[in-house]
Amino acid sequence: MLEVEDRKVAVIGAGASGLAAAELLVRRGAEVILNDRRERDALDPRALALEGQGVTLALGSHDPAFFEGVELVVLSPGVPPIPELAELFRDVEVIGEVELASRFLGAPLIAITGTNGKSTVTTLVGEMLRRSGFVTFLGGNLGRAACEAVGSEADTPDGRVVLELSSFQLEKVRLLRPKVAALLNLSPDHLDRYKSQDDYARAKSNIFAAQRRGDHAVLPANDDVCKQLGPMTANVGRHGFGGQDGIVRVEGDALVDLKTGWSLPLSEILLQGRHNHENAAAAVLVARIAGASPEAMSETLREVGGLPHRAAKVRELDGVTYIDDSKATNVGATVAALDGLASPSKKAVLIAGGVDKGGSYAPLVERLASVGRGVVLIGKSAQLIAREMASLRLPIRFADSMEAAVNEARSLAEEGDLVLLAPACSSFDMFRSYAHRGDVFQDAVRALPETPGAAEEENGGAA
Repeated sequence: MLEVEDRKVAVIGAGASGLAAAELLVRRGAEVILNDRRERDALDPRALALEGQGVTLALGSHDPAFFEGVELVVLSPGVPPIPELAELFRDVEVIGEVELASRFLGAPLIAITGTNGKSTVTTLVGEMLRRSGFVTFLGGNLGRAACEAVGSEADTPDGRVVLELSSFQLEKVRLLRPKVAALLNLSPDHLDRYKSQDDYARAKSNIFAAQRRGDHAVLPANDDVCKQLGPMTANVGRHGFGGQDGIVRVEGDALVDLKTGWSLPLSEILLQGRHNHENAAAAVLVARIAGASPEAMSETLREVGGLPHRAAKVRELDGVTYIDDSKATNVGATVAALDGLASPSKKAVLIAGGVDKGGSYAPLVERLASVGRGVVLIGKSAQLIAREMASLRLPIRFADSMEAAVNEARSLAEEGDLVLLAPACSSFDMFRSYAHRGDVFQDAVRALPETPGAAEEENGGAA
């Protein structure tokens, strides 16, 4: 356990993670400085409440003078590297909020990362464990900050803490030791923050770095890149899911666990699409290792559907299905959505664009060549993406609002097609978040008028 009583600790970033870290440190008797570039009027009321508990608010900048005498630094995941502080903290331990939480947790930790699908898998695993009778904390990059798990009802040897972890959260971990750690997949992402794909991959691989004998690593069975990033320590159990060789995988028309004999027909799984069947395989494997019952796994997959803005059906109009996958914030996620939902016989009109994250759009161009009907581009990256898609023999149109994009997409779509919002970019040029972007898309889709005469046709032409 980390000893922080009477130590001077700086928490950088006063978002949800930073506030949870500061609250935990106060409870453990630390002298806390909470630093943020924002001013007081922009802070969460929780920050002002901490000031009443003795926390020093150091606001407006990252002035080195704020950190005199600091013995430990906790860096919030949303804070990018700050060159002027790197030298200042050269001789001071710098950890992330998730690492801080892990130093105090008494419950078994189940940690899940990957470029795509991690929120879905984390949610399924948490629900499978909850339905198996475990008191379960669900959080990390999904919902509540990891530090909120410390001292919670789930924080006992008989509880379970299930965390979705992003690459940002994994950058500053050293002793984080999940009982079960899963890397779902890896594709280019966040290259606006990382110097290379290798740097991004190294951050993801930190999920396995402190695992030891008796721990378990879950990896995609047929992905050599991910397998190379797995645990290097002997005696960590390695388990593969999906593909042709996974211990849990799709065989025929069912999802099966070859070790236990558990199976469930694909038709009974509420989440549909090939990519979601891979997510389900990962969830079953992780949850089974963590102690979930076969009955709870089946029940969860039958009853728990997709998360908001993740391949969510909005409406069917004139034989065209409108899908909100606003959470597809990188090229790999958009390709996965197309793989899971579209086909040469069910083509997609793709709405994409936003803030470019630095990766190549070539995999997306390749997939659209076989399953695309057209593309509508929005946001800052629209012209960049259009240049990358110049070889496509598809109509490419531009829109300056989501409402205009939805109308353009409708004009391109044919009966039996999909209109798919899967932007391959982050949202912050036009929207507050991917969720806000998805909400605006859904509102625009629901506002589309019925085609004149559609009601009469549906009613057999009755007047």
